[in-house]
Amino acid sequence: MADAKPKVLVVEDEPHLSSALKLNLELEGYDVRTAATGREAAAAFLEGVHFDVVVLDVMLPDVDGFELCRKMRDAGHRAPVLMLTARGATKDRVAGLEAGADDYLTKPFELAELLARIRSLLRRRKWLEDDEPTATDGSVARFGQAVVDFDRHEATVRGEPVHLTKLELDLLRYFVSHPHRVLSRDELLENVWKIRHASSPRMVDNFVMRLRRHFEDDPTRPRFFVSVRGAGYKFVPPAETAPSADEDETSADR
Repeated sequence: MADAKPKVLVVEDEPHLSSALKLNLELEGYDVRTAATGREAAAAFLEGVHFDVVVLDVMLPDVDGFELCRKMRDAGHRAPVLMLTARGATKDRVAGLEAGADDYLTKPFELAELLARIRSLLRRRKWLEDDEPTATDGSVARFGQAVVDFDRHEATVRGEPVHLTKLELDLLRYFVSHPHRVLSRDELLENVWKIRHASSPRMVDNFVMRLRRHFEDDPTRPRFFVSVRGAGYKFVPPAETAPSADEDETSADR
């Protein structure tokens, strides 16, 4: 429906912040539901409510946001997740992204920035859905022990299901559609995330790391998602020779 409001789930245990976020998001035209614990958030998903964005605090009383985000993704929930946390260390931001978050905002934050990030996540989701191709003969990819059906949004490794977020699937699709080609971070950001001139292109590295964890036998020695030093990444299908020493990644790239 044209007048349907985007649904936002705010998972925040601090009552004043939760109320303020709900009020301001509703003033922006969103349909907002709040949850003070991970259990309440899980109940909202179990009810079958479709959320367009989840604003998720890391420090919850019953479970940390990283674990809750990971469980959401494992259960197949693919709504974009914006994590909120007072912990601004790089390792914490990386942990959030690896758990399945799409963006990360450190407390204290300006309301205008939070609203802008939510709008960005909604735009990105719409762009990705609009760009979703129809079924084609190439809708199923096979490499190593993996089988990925892009149209069904299903993936298995050795017959076991692998739960991919929408962004992970779209990044994988772009890699598989451009085998052997060196893809820069900027190209990936522009064509997968629909972002130009990003201030933090290293975000791509975190998502490549997630694909490696899903599909590589040894993520520290990747065979399929290979770093090309100083240039980006390339997808190397099976039966290709291993990367040469000057293409192999450094430990920092990993």
